[in-house]
Amino acid sequence: MSIENLTVNKAFGGWHKQYSHLSTVLNCSMRFAIYLPPQAANGEKVPVLYWLSGLTCSDENMMQKAGAQRIAAELGIAIVAPDTSPRGDDVANDEAYDLGQGAGFYVNATQAPWSSHYQMYDYVLKELPELIEANFPVTNKRAISGHSMGGHGALTIAMLNPERYCSMSAFSPINNPINCPWGQKAFTAYLGKDQATWQKHDASELMRQATTFIPALVDQGEADDFLQEQLRPETLQAAALASSYPLEIRMQEGYDHSYYFIASFIEDHLRFHATYLSK
Repeated sequence: MSIENLTVNKAFGGWHKQYSHLSTVLNCSMRFAIYLPPQAANGEKVPVLYWLSGLTCSDENMMQKAGAQRIAAELGIAIVAPDTSPRGDDVANDEAYDLGQGAGFYVNATQAPWSSHYQMYDYVLKELPELIEANFPVTNKRAISGHSMGGHGALTIAMLNPERYCSMSAFSPINNPINCPWGQKAFTAYLGKDQATWQKHDASELMRQATTFIPALVDQGEADDFLQEQLRPETLQAAALASSYPLEIRMQEGYDHSYYFIASFIEDHLRFHATYLSK
């Protein structure tokens, strides 16, 4: 699978690079970013943290705003950030910010006109890791994290595939999309009106029913404008209690939904993942 290098920047002894490639899963050209720590440049294979961004974001938000490279360099962890949806003139879109391009929700769409491109679940789970592991000095040890819509994606993809990930975490995730406006709108468009099909993409539903566990960390700002209507962390906490899931959920006083919040606690998340990626 061929990839084209778009940009290169040195950071903390490692390298941040952007690439494009033709995705057969998404049926369009896609872009992703990767940070390779100095250990990788010295010939060592390193584990990977996959980062899924939120609504309206791209591969650039995490790499430019979170300040993660310094700790990733210290810990010897690569970070891979895909785009948040298929893109292009031939890709279905919507005028609203919370549907279409920039809002793939990390599911495999089954409904027209979205189904021909919007297969983000398969892209994140299969195609992108295969590409990364074939082209870069990384191991097959993976962790996954994300923010908001990407936090939803990280938690659901990891819980549906616990054998593929050492750990999972999220900032301000959409915890119960089947019961919030963002999730209901996206799931109706991408998955149809049968709500039984929605539940496999709902972190709270999956955590409540889980029998196989992987370590989980969630941070949520108490000053988040979306806290009550869209994010509903109390549903995830109740689900973890019901199944005895090994979830640590931290409510952070004064923090909002922005990357200032993520930058404040990204070191905790990287060190959390490093504990399990090193085992």
